Amino acid sequence: MKRTAQGFTLLEVLLAIILLGLLIAGAYGGIHASAVAMRAGEAAIDRTDRLRTAPEFLRRQISHILPLQFARDESTGAIHIFDGNARTLRFVAPMPGYLSRGGPYVQTLELAPGKDGLQLRFSDVMLNGYDAAKSANDSAATVVLLDRIADGRFQYRALDADGNLTDWSSDWQDPEITPLMIRIELTMQPGVQMPWPTLDVPLMLNAGAIRPRGPMLIRAGGAQ
Repeated sequence: MKRTAQGFTLLEVLLAIILLGLLIAGAYGGIHASAVAMRAGEAAIDRTDRLRTAPEFLRRQISHILPLQFARDESTGAIHIFDGNARTLRFVAPMPGYLSRGGPYVQTLELAPGKDGLQLRFSDVMLNGYDAAKSANDSAATVVLLDRIADGRFQYRALDADGNLTDWSSDWQDPEITPLMIRIELTMQPGVQMPWPTLDVPLMLNAGAIRPRGPMLIRAGGAQ
């Protein structure tokens, strides 16, 4: 006597579907975890690369600061060659050849809030035709050099009336001259593998002793 073949019961089918779903979910979870780990690793590598290259870029730009006017205060007649405080500094300097279209650039460094702590941001605009109001709204020209910064400040050093070096200060008082040295202090957030080395940069041109006057002063917009 032959036994009739029996199919799977509904319960067995449901159990098989549940097991298959668990296997698919586990596989997806593993793939997703791998992708997240890969992105985190790439971000860490990118951050480390920026921590290595940013100091050299900043050292080059700051050391090549030029005593050229980029703005003028119409109410007081004061010219602006260098502006600086604890969180922002603005100056004129050439850009590296591969980033330059010729001529000096008005360059800004800023410590500003980002998604994860402070960001060190850099922007540059050609001195010829520079407009401070328009440049302030041009976010496309801003590049994030570093992120995940817990705290930081810019400091400045110059000569006093007796020709001696002053102490470091976070507030540059005279926009008509440049400092002799600029310091960038950053404290990175926990988890950032490389610490930031305190960066002390002397200006190659001793512009701190120069207060430009007269018809040869290059003014914002290229006029003389």
